Amino acid sequence: MKTDINISEFINSRTEFKKRFSLWEMYRAFMYIPRAIIKLIGNAKSKLVDNDLLKRLQLAVTEVNGCPACSYAHTKMALRQGMSGEEISSFLSGENHLIKPEEAKAIMFAQHFADTRGFPKKYAYDALIKEYGKKEARIMLSSIQIMISGNMYGIPYSAFQARLKGNPYKESTLFFELGMLITGLIILPIACIHGVLRALVGLSNIRLDKTTTEEQDGFNNK
Repeated sequence: MKTDINISEFINSRTEFKKRFSLWEMYRAFMYIPRAIIKLIGNAKSKLVDNDLLKRLQLAVTEVNGCPACSYAHTKMALRQGMSGEEISSFLSGENHLIKPEEAKAIMFAQHFADTRGFPKKYAYDALIKEYGKKEARIMLSSIQIMISGNMYGIPYSAFQARLKGNPYKESTLFFELGMLITGLIILPIACIHGVLRALVGLSNIRLDKTTTEEQDGFNNK
């Protein structure tokens, strides 16, 4: 099993967007970063949630969103932390056969979070809390929030790198890629300040869809 992967393989492996986000979605995701980082710093000290699980959650989000640059970066980190090449490949290909039973709901929530573009169902988050506890669920959510914000920037970056390699994405333009990359750098500090101000006035760092669907029973029973 190959345990190291060249960056060009990740970037050139995709020829079109799996998901494509707007500047508003990027701004909103960036807004959640400050408090999410604080949660992860706290977890680094308390070790309430295993760091390997957090990496697996991030790999699951990246697979759903299809960000080659993020896949590469997190694969390197996961390999350094001892994850096997087979396990990493399983997450990046969207396979579930290597998921540990005790982590299944957490992985499922991460995939659901990415599928809903960062607006998960409340019942899905409630199921996460019920399975692992409120503090643990908040740490997992923070890890996922940071990952999707990275994906939102990494996807146009991957498309731009592919263009430089002579393999531009279908339905992409240089204007879109550079526009997202340049504007993303501009709005990042503004969104982070906005996020801090939200914290000061007591607004939540969790955004949930409170509508219910027939999927609810299936999610809660898994």
